[in-house]
Amino acid sequence: MSNIGYVHSIETFGNVDGPGIRFVLFLQGCSLRCKYCHNRDSWSLKDNDAKEMTVDEVVHEILKYREFFEASGGGITASGGEPLMQLPFLVDLFKACKAHGIHTNIDTSGGLVLSDRNVSLMTELLKVTDLVMLDLKLMDPKGHKDLIGFPNEHIFEVARFIAATNTPIWVRRVIVPGLTDSEKDLKLTADFIKELGVVEKIEVLPYHSIGEGKWEELGYEYPLKGQRAPTKEEMEWAEAILKTGLE
Repeated sequence: MSNIGYVHSIETFGNVDGPGIRFVLFLQGCSLRCKYCHNRDSWSLKDNDAKEMTVDEVVHEILKYREFFEASGGGITASGGEPLMQLPFLVDLFKACKAHGIHTNIDTSGGLVLSDRNVSLMTELLKVTDLVMLDLKLMDPKGHKDLIGFPNEHIFEVARFIAATNTPIWVRRVIVPGLTDSEKDLKLTADFIKELGVVEKIEVLPYHSIGEGKWEELGYEYPLKGQRAPTKEEMEWAEAILKTGLE
């Protein structure tokens, strides 16, 4: 299929990217344009700074940390960017990982159009995927397009497709005060979580402005300049609403 992937960066001891200690592979390329993105340099698929790596090269790096995975219940997490932008490579990589008994996880925003080809590739990929961490940014179509740059209908389609294969999902939500934390939208997200039926865990993540410096370094104006982070109370309130989707 595809033995070459475009890699943004690698984190060898990730502890917030799925269960246990994770080898986090940040793949280049993203189909979304989030205003709060902290990896602005990952948007272009073949960025000049991206590193080309073969499946064998990535697996060789992963196996160096196998003892930590086995001791902690960890494995590999493919993140980005949007890892589904490199579907053929991801299929081959996860097949190779499963051949070594490594737990596989995808950290995705569902930024994929389910064409016939992509349906076939996703079907193959989910057969060798143990977990999907799905970032549901907003249910409101207009709010989503304003904040993320694109409509969200295809994201719901991807979520339902994953759920139909009974692949476990952890839902993530970035809380951006005034933008992603309305009670109505959180309740709609909880309803969607309940509809999926395979969501095992919900994680709320606080907005932070860490990416602002990177935007400016790349010569772009940061769209959310001056945006405040959520309070602890706001995070707890949002999490409580979202968790009603697990009841």
